[in-house]
Amino acid sequence: MIGRIAGVLLQRRPPQVLIDAHGVGYEIDVPMSTLYDLPPDGQPVVLLTHQVIREDAHLLYGFLTEAERDAFRQLLRVNGVGPRIALAVLSGMSVGDLVQTVALQEPGRLTRIPGIGKRTAERVLLDLKGRLVDSLPAGSVATAGETGTDVLHALLALGYSDKEAGAAIRALPAGIGVSDGIKHALKTLAKG
Repeated sequence: MIGRIAGVLLQRRPPQVLIDAHGVGYEIDVPMSTLYDLPPDGQPVVLLTHQVIREDAHLLYGFLTEAERDAFRQLLRVNGVGPRIALAVLSGMSVGDLVQTVALQEPGRLTRIPGIGKRTAERVLLDLKGRLVDSLPAGSVATAGETGTDVLHALLALGYSDKEAGAAIRALPAGIGVSDGIKHALKTLAKG
């Protein structure tokens, strides 16, 4: 397996980049989040990779962060999700947003991504529930995990709609506790 490539970024052809590593040019598919954060052409770059070997091709997928690669690998474990759909998901939302979407069980956020239908979104939510927290960047685990879910349930019990509660959850700062999270969410909703 090729797990990491360090070299010079030669060319961008979204969603693919060409990296020269010691005279060998590697074509690597990347999510748009990685593509936007790459250095200018001609500069050194390091990508963490995931290699897919098929009967007719050897494909490389690259990521700037370990969290993106871990989320990609978790998505590939979902029945019916291949590398192209996993890449589309990570292009359409950050890893933190994906973790929050799974924690809050919001299929609508996934169905906005091209190539993701209702069934696939529901399967992703079901299969990834509780498995993505390790992929979230440090400091955001509590917000997107149990705290976000507890605050969401509290807001729904108070009569707020799913849309209002979801917007308030997304505005929570990282690492906030449940009671402070409810207060913060109520203040956010009062302003809006």
